[in-house]
Amino acid sequence: MYDLIIIGGGPAAVAAGVYAARKKLKTLLITESFGGQSMVSDNIENWIGEKMLTGFDLAKKLEEHVRAQEGIEIRMPERVTKVSEILCTNGKRPCDFLVETDKGGQYETKTVVVTSGSRRRRLGVPGEDKFEGRGVAFCSTCDAPVFAGKRVAVIGGGNAGLEAVVDLFPYATEIYLMHRGDALKGDEATQEEIGKNPKVKIILNAETQEILGDKFVTGFRYKDAKSGEVRELALDGVFVEIGAVPNSEIVKELVNLNKFGEITIDHKTASTSKPGIFAAGDVTDEMYKQNNISAGDGVRAALSAYAYILGVKKQSPAVERAENHLFHPAAKA
Repeated sequence: MYDLIIIGGGPAAVAAGVYAARKKLKTLLITESFGGQSMVSDNIENWIGEKMLTGFDLAKKLEEHVRAQEGIEIRMPERVTKVSEILCTNGKRPCDFLVETDKGGQYETKTVVVTSGSRRRRLGVPGEDKFEGRGVAFCSTCDAPVFAGKRVAVIGGGNAGLEAVVDLFPYATEIYLMHRGDALKGDEATQEEIGKNPKVKIILNAETQEILGDKFVTGFRYKDAKSGEVRELALDGVFVEIGAVPNSEIVKELVNLNKFGEITIDHKTASTSKPGIFAAGDVTDEMYKQNNISAGDGVRAALSAYAYILGVKKQSPAVERAENHLFHPAAKA
């Protein structure tokens, strides 16, 4: 029986693991790989404490940090397929949990921290996979500076697409906003802001056909949905901003999800609707999907799991002292 099982290998998972180790929790971390979505990034310039590093370097640092902790068992590569509640036989609540994996693993635990992230909704066209990290990007907040002085296209007419265009304002020289519909869907105020910028050209009824390139992206092919004409643009980069899909299926029968499939959490404690299950990072309804924020959320989730295990009802003076230290504003990091 573990005290805590952490699901995932990104910044939220590693932060949770480091803090679980500091609290001497018997912890199991299960992940397919380390690094999260940033693994494919060539340049990361907003990871606090590093001027610049690659996604590969970040993944390596994360893995090294969590493996340096005592008391953490790591299962990799292994993918969690389901989390279920163990039937309570003693009539007491709360119950423990069973975590199952694609390797046939079955692990029992008192608490779970879900940091399984999300997967970017993809176009599914030729060139998208080939040039990911070499001109094809999925995070404007992360990668916009890489495209300084470049011509780029943003695919997506919702808020994500519009905000990506705004993120590119200080960097790109030409920005094409491509949308397959006949009208943008994002906020009116952002549409107005975009419309005033001479760098931006909006192309509606544009059905993506292929992302072109050699070693890096060189162009983009699309079809005009009204005329049927196939056209090409010479480009240096393509931002795919058509939404993300949270990897929340493994707990969908246990916790509340919002309409986007994100795990809804109490943002003070990272707790979910199911006592004993906590969540952090991109799989949750956190507004800003950023590595640094995910790491902080992972710390919050681990500390909350620790408090949960101790017992939030202050069952003894020793527990009360531990919890007072945990939540006191002056408590050390």
